[in-house]
Amino acid sequence: MILPVELSALFPFLIAILLVEATPGPNMGYLAALSASEGRAAGFRAVLGVTLGLSVYMLASVIGIAEIVARIPPLYAALRWAGVLFLLYLAWEAWQDAAETSPSKSEDGFASPFWRGFMANVLNPKAAVFYVSLLPGFMNMERSAFWVQALILGTIHILVSVLIHSAIVLGTARAGALMENSPLKIAFRRAMAILIAIIAIWLAWETRR
Repeated sequence: MILPVELSALFPFLIAILLVEATPGPNMGYLAALSASEGRAAGFRAVLGVTLGLSVYMLASVIGIAEIVARIPPLYAALRWAGVLFLLYLAWEAWQDAAETSPSKSEDGFASPFWRGFMANVLNPKAAVFYVSLLPGFMNMERSAFWVQALILGTIHILVSVLIHSAIVLGTARAGALMENSPLKIAFRRAMAILIAIIAIWLAWETRR
């Protein structure tokens, strides 16, 4: 029986996606800031949104849309700057909320952690480039159709990202809880806001063409 993906490529692929996910980025910054200020429940709702955003790009790569986004400069640029501006808005909001005794917990509509996690990910063109540029390097077209291998490898990437994002939520939520009665609470939350702003600037630099 011929497996749809090359087994010898799975371990290098796992190493590659672990390195990608461990690199600070929009998802990591937003999840850390949110979980530190609003706790695990809000953090995990954001993880669901981020995961849905990743799934959109993964499925888009299967049907070829992600390649279109990556290869059309105006579309790529519009997505890139929308993502940068959205992250800067999240950083500003986190800074404003840092001094609140009880940070606002937006539960409904597009202000909810789920939708913000989704938007932070969908407005990140690096996700499209990831699926267009990285996945083909771990495929063997003699094994199975492109879409089958893209679906399998993309699903593995999403599962790994869920594990890493969940660990970020648990760790930063714990740190936030420990800081709750500390005089350093405001400084800690504002540090998280600055982290999001730095990541926004990094995203603008990394995705330039």
